[in-house]
Amino acid sequence: MRARNLAWSAVLAASLVVPASLASTAAAQSPGAAPSAGCDPTGTAPVYRGKVPSPEQVLGFDLGERQATAAESDRYLEAVAAASDRVVSGTLATTAQGRPLKYAIVGRPELVGRAGLAKVRGEASLLRDPRTPDALAKRLAERGVPILWVSGNVHGDEPSGTDAALKVLRDLGDRTDCAAETVLGNALVVVLPTQNPDGRELATRQNAYGFDMNRDWFARTQPETDGKLAMLNQYPPALYIDAHEMGGTSYFFPPNADPIYHETPEQAVSWINDVYGASMAAEFTRQGIDFFNRDVYDLFYQGYGDSVPTTAFHAAGMTYEKGDGSPYPERVKEQYLTQWVSLSAAARNRHRILTEWHQMAVDAYRQGEAGRLEPNQIYNPPNQIDRPVPDRKVREYFLRDDPAKRAEVHTIVRRLQRMGVRVDRLVHPLTVPDFKAYGRPEARTTLPAGTFRISMAQGQKHWIQAMLNEDSYTPFPYFYDVTAWSMPLLGNVSGGSSGAELRPAAVPLPTLPAPRPGHEGRAPRIGVLQLSATSTSARQSVGWLRQRLDREWRLPYTLLTPADVAAGRLAGVEVLIVPNGPAPAASTALGETGRAALQRWARDGGRYVGWQGGTQLAATLGLTTATLTAPTSDIPGTLFRVKVDAGSPLAKGVGGTAWNFTSYDPVMRASTGVVASYPAVDSPDWFVSGFQSGASELGGTAAVVDQPVGRGRSVLFAAEPNFRAFSDGTAKLLYNAVLGANPRNAAAPQPSATAKAAEQAAGLPFFESPVRVSVKAADAAATASVLRSVGATWSERRAGDVVHYVVDNPRGLSADHHPFAGRLPSLIRKAGITPVAVTLP
Repeated sequence: MRARNLAWSAVLAASLVVPASLASTAAAQSPGAAPSAGCDPTGTAPVYRGKVPSPEQVLGFDLGERQATAAESDRYLEAVAAASDRVVSGTLATTAQGRPLKYAIVGRPELVGRAGLAKVRGEASLLRDPRTPDALAKRLAERGVPILWVSGNVHGDEPSGTDAALKVLRDLGDRTDCAAETVLGNALVVVLPTQNPDGRELATRQNAYGFDMNRDWFARTQPETDGKLAMLNQYPPALYIDAHEMGGTSYFFPPNADPIYHETPEQAVSWINDVYGASMAAEFTRQGIDFFNRDVYDLFYQGYGDSVPTTAFHAAGMTYEKGDGSPYPERVKEQYLTQWVSLSAAARNRHRILTEWHQMAVDAYRQGEAGRLEPNQIYNPPNQIDRPVPDRKVREYFLRDDPAKRAEVHTIVRRLQRMGVRVDRLVHPLTVPDFKAYGRPEARTTLPAGTFRISMAQGQKHWIQAMLNEDSYTPFPYFYDVTAWSMPLLGNVSGGSSGAELRPAAVPLPTLPAPRPGHEGRAPRIGVLQLSATSTSARQSVGWLRQRLDREWRLPYTLLTPADVAAGRLAGVEVLIVPNGPAPAASTALGETGRAALQRWARDGGRYVGWQGGTQLAATLGLTTATLTAPTSDIPGTLFRVKVDAGSPLAKGVGGTAWNFTSYDPVMRASTGVVASYPAVDSPDWFVSGFQSGASELGGTAAVVDQPVGRGRSVLFAAEPNFRAFSDGTAKLLYNAVLGANPRNAAAPQPSATAKAAEQAAGLPFFESPVRVSVKAADAAATASVLRSVGATWSERRAGDVVHYVVDNPRGLSADHHPFAGRLPSLIRKAGITPVAVTLP
């Protein structure tokens, strides 16, 4: 590798000699010089130049006295940037409601000019490149600066991180004491005070489209996330602070809880635990501030604001959580403390960080070249690994350029490219001796010219595996969020991997253009029925659908409520889409008049398309013969292969199989109109990506049904087909359900069959974001005791030797804001219970 790139490296080395102009700071401190041993980052009295106006002068109040609005945050950020020669500002995205995402970059004056910023970006690019010669990397580590990000308010109802970040910006923009100069002399800092200004103004966790943007990082469906990641690729972080709030009054900072995703570089874990976590533990202990770690918050799902910076950028991704039960000034003070201590720790460890940052890229390249996947590890004993990463070499991934799925394939390829992954294209057919198609055994296969090839021998090897994996290999049964997110499976595209040493004829692929939004054919008149205005599940499911309709498919629609249906506003609607939500409450809200109107509309020719709660409502109204039962399995967000009826209009462009995203969804059975179904468990088609326990109950059941209703039609999905607007494969089934033709020769349902379906659906409960605990029967009494000890109420189901506890969460709170959900894993562990699964909302 070194020999092949010698000439290239020599040119770069000559062009990036550190100029003499960067040899000093405003305080006569040489760049990268070790900070003074006597400088206490929190004990040093702040000394201000007086160039930057105080918050009171600009806003009329001090930061922390009350929550700053999104507009006030922007105003103060721009005031600091205008007054300080250390600060430049900009806008990285615009929200759905037209608000800017403002950022500031702060550093020594010579670094924040155009040339200085270009130089920092260039040096960061070299350090991230495993091909950079050792001598050049060493010199850059000695003289360069890491890029450190401070961000807050990704959840709009968790505001204090914003005000704290503005305090950090003011201090770095104006202070002259040794604590501030240490950071300025050893780092470039990007401050993004609010990642979700619409949510901040709406006081909602999600953004205006109902997306939890701390789950959107790899898919980038929201402009706020997409713009942030575009800038992160310009200014790649060695530290990314993501400031949150939670329930209670304590403070959380890492070390994180298990599980930690297997492709997490060990150097980054060491920074998280030993550099930043240890520094904050020492400071909080010294000040007598209550804190905890190694509990609740994991580093597993690759869509978080800590896991993605760690896996994709080799940064220390740091989730900080302050209890929202504390007074606001205290919340802002402690958020500021963690941000300032973290920046100071990074400055003190500047040379180590830059050296190891480059080494992580080199290690990743070497692992990819050897085809070695990182193993699962336990960071918090006595946890034990249930599922090791298979001992199989993976040197290459391949994605077939299937014309019927070109949009989905190109979306995946473009996402990889925009995260710095090199993608090649085969110019000749390639015979692969051990090609492992997704969910299939290895077989000798010839891939056609035009196939996309992604080599693992790249600095982005960890991210490639995280995005193209066949399985996430969940190490043990504790889940905070989902357990499967493979982009090829979500997109239902053909591809696979190889561990062979191949020499393909391939050429680098230029970055693909963004897809053009729109739809084919005539758009029907569409209504979207939101089952509840207060349900978190309903708000999110409708928001994910609005993303597709507004931004991708460009299909106009009318948003309806149950009251609108009862008032006769279905007139003119040709397709009614009913996403997830509380069906029993919606049925009550419809009333006799609304229920009759909906039944009449469907029988007179309307097309009803629903899922989850929308499917339950359809069954309750007699619009299907499909029966629904509550699951007895544990499936906390998992991908299953399903068989698709190629003769159905819904199958256009889908193929004979798809990957269905399932998460504790009703089990659906139907004898007619089955479009997609789970294979038999003993079939070669059965394959699961992610965690499951007891999923055999799905074998042979329906995932999608399409049945006539009088002159109309009902198309019903058991699970969410548009999960977070990134399950593109099943979203195509939904697209066809909205725009496609009616099936031919569909048999009319029998009244007795619809009556049975209605009776079963009416007895199906709706759980709003429950906490779920499943244990062996022998542990049931101890588990019930734990639940009683925290004041939980629950429903209980037994399936064989497993007892399932579904814990009430009527307000739909996430685990971090729930009064006891976050403590359950440790309480269960302390009680000596070995759970089958613990799933937190």
